[in-house]
Amino acid sequence: MHSLGIAVVAIFALQETACTLTASGGDDGPAFITAAQTCDTVVVPADTTLSIASPMNMTDVVNTHISLEGTIKFVDDIDFWAGTAFFFDFQNSTTFWILSGENILFDGGGTIDGSGQAWYDAFASNSSLVRPIILTIYEATNVTVQDITELNSPDWFNLVHTSQNIVYDGLTIEAVSTSSVEAKNTDGWDIYRSDSVSILNSNINNGDDCVSWKPNSTNMIVANLVCNGSHGISVGSLGQYPQFFDIVENVTATNVTMSNAQNGARIKAWAGAGVGGGIVKNITFELFFETNVDNPIIIDQCYMTDEDECAANPSNTFIQDVWFNNITGTSSGAEDSTVASLSCSPDSRCSDINVNDISLAPPSSEGDATYTCQNDNVTGNAASLFGNCTTT
Repeated sequence: MHSLGIAVVAIFALQETACTLTASGGDDGPAFITAAQTCDTVVVPADTTLSIASPMNMTDVVNTHISLEGTIKFVDDIDFWAGTAFFFDFQNSTTFWILSGENILFDGGGTIDGSGQAWYDAFASNSSLVRPIILTIYEATNVTVQDITELNSPDWFNLVHTSQNIVYDGLTIEAVSTSSVEAKNTDGWDIYRSDSVSILNSNINNGDDCVSWKPNSTNMIVANLVCNGSHGISVGSLGQYPQFFDIVENVTATNVTMSNAQNGARIKAWAGAGVGGGIVKNITFELFFETNVDNPIIIDQCYMTDEDECAANPSNTFIQDVWFNNITGTSSGAEDSTVASLSCSPDSRCSDINVNDISLAPPSSEGDATYTCQNDNVTGNAASLFGNCTTT
């Protein structure tokens, strides 16, 4: 019998231990950490809600199965978390929970609840508030997260940081504000300095990128996603920090349904004085069906940069070998009749942009679809839609 601060049952079979957790009525985080680090299987039963009131640094988890059948709920004490959540220097991000180690299976059909509403309301009046991510996979290898529901993260839902061979399969992600303010920056996944990450068979209803490949993301696949209210399936943003050279390479996003979104298939890079640089190479967006999307296809090398500054100091991120294949549906009309915009910086920043089997339309009130491009070498059976790409 283990003593972990909450009720735990240990079952010994073939020298393996299974620990079943029950709620203590207080902070269940420390006991959850101990169970994950000492038990081969950790079960949160279906009728159990663990209240987490302290950061969970769940490192050195090896050959472990976490079966979340019930709920993990982070308390919404903003003042407490603002000073104690784990900090990452990339984009000033913080997280409630670090999961680190190797050979981890995290499943069970249960729920992680980030109690985000208090954060959404507070952020509306304090835009400098740093809000935590629900779950960060950090310095980990061979991790599978499947059949989990994630609710109302204060910020991004999932960060994969400095990890490899990570699989997400069958997740449901939901960020919906119940007040007049929006659930902002609630990315489904952000991938950073990681290799071989797969995101599969999931439904996402959120208020920012459905998936975003941040700097140094390689060998990635997204397949069979339904995204609503999103900012798109995005490469980037890249080139933000002058001290780094950002790489995103060998990425495929396939069979994506995108609805009521700001963007569909997107690549975004910073420009302006003092930014960094990078390369985007061998990227495929295919089999996208889009409905009511502002920018169904977009390359933006002036991300977060005004027009004059972008002209004076173009992006230092090079984009090459990109395929937009079999992308169909409708825009929202927010950009008038424009359904695709491939806007690159001068001096051959973009090369080998391929467009095939594209069929997009604006609302009928906006007339015929408009496809725009600048400083591109566009090829493929839909290249004629874009006309002559002006070079500056």
